[in-house]
Amino acid sequence: MIESFASEPAKRVVTYDHDGNENGWLLELYKDGRLTTAYLTAAAPGAFKGYHLHRVRAARYVCVRGRMKIILYVNGHRQEHVLNAGNPQRLFIPPNTATGLQNIGDEEAWLINYPDPPYDPDLSDEQVEYTQEELEAGVVK
Repeated sequence: MIESFASEPAKRVVTYDHDGNENGWLLELYKDGRLTTAYLTAAAPGAFKGYHLHRVRAARYVCVRGRMKIILYVNGHRQEHVLNAGNPQRLFIPPNTATGLQNIGDEEAWLINYPDPPYDPDLSDEQVEYTQEELEAGVVK
């Protein structure tokens, strides 16, 4: 027999591209105190999210709806990985790897991320934003 139940709100945040256009949303799936240990990111068909890197966090992506192209810049070189909900795979992205996400399907795409360590809102300078031009020019911030 279940002794107690707990319900709490799950924070949902609308996301925007570098030009200020809405490109999807984030949903906190699991929190441990103030730390977010799992979240879902959604992108509209054709939408792009990024580029950014995390100085201390690794990402672990799994696509659970649609198809997403994950674009990485590793030591100045571009890599592309496609994650497809119809053929689930996990993609590990180490810290300091610039990342962009593009929905390449016809429906809203969803990625679940289990960051390591969990997202800490007190680390305000941990995420660094980049443009594709900066990444191709080898700019380091």
